[in-house]
Amino acid sequence: MDKVTPKYLKKKKKEGEKVVLLTAYDFTTAKIEDEAGIDVILVGDSYGTAVLGYSSTLEVTMQDMIPIVGAVRRGAKRAMVIADMPYMSYQTSMENAVLNAGTFMKMGVDAIKLEGGLVVKETVTRLVDIGIPVMGHIGMTPQSYKIFGGYCVRGKTKSDLARLIEDAKILEESGAFSIIVECVLEEATKRITEKVNIPIYGIGAGRHCDGQILVISDIIGISPGPSPRFVKEYLNLQTRIMDAVTKYKEEVENGSYPNSAHTYHT
Repeated sequence: MDKVTPKYLKKKKKEGEKVVLLTAYDFTTAKIEDEAGIDVILVGDSYGTAVLGYSSTLEVTMQDMIPIVGAVRRGAKRAMVIADMPYMSYQTSMENAVLNAGTFMKMGVDAIKLEGGLVVKETVTRLVDIGIPVMGHIGMTPQSYKIFGGYCVRGKTKSDLARLIEDAKILEESGAFSIIVECVLEEATKRITEKVNIPIYGIGAGRHCDGQILVISDIIGISPGPSPRFVKEYLNLQTRIMDAVTKYKEEVENGSYPNSAHTYHT
């Protein structure tokens, strides 16, 4: 299969073919996803809540992201690897945005992702101008969840929908090659996709998207706490891990592990 690029994604949109995106935070998972044919692997700042135990993605730093970006990049060959720009890695100044995005690009990622529309217009334009592909992110943007009073569905009012459409247009005009739309009414997402020509990928945004993205921890059932409504759990790995750990504990305590099959002999 062809290596996934922005051009490839636009071709898929034009042909009406859905794109599959998924997060990954380590080499092994990235390798599995790549071999399974996942098109885009996002090294998401969701790593903070899914793996590190942070209360929100606001706590994630560049130092947290760098090791996992490298691991995922080494695990994926065909898939497009996109690195999430963590909170305050691009908002403080244009210089910091360029340096931090450049750090990820030097590690071999194919693009970076940042949140916002109008507020990041100049940043997106600058990054694209210096050769850094940018994926946008609008709707319920986790790095801004405190402004919304928590995690909530967007696009419920005419003014909110108008703002979302305007942000999508701004991102397209600034050079973003695609946009993730998160937690938006399905009808609102349909309107957004009709107003821009670049691919729109949804997470909790309904069926009128050019593809879907979910968090790997959610679909395999190892996320802490309750999952959002839009999550579909394809495997309850937490239960299987608990069963394996419990059985191991029992066998060590009763002496049945290790047995002769798991012991070296002369």
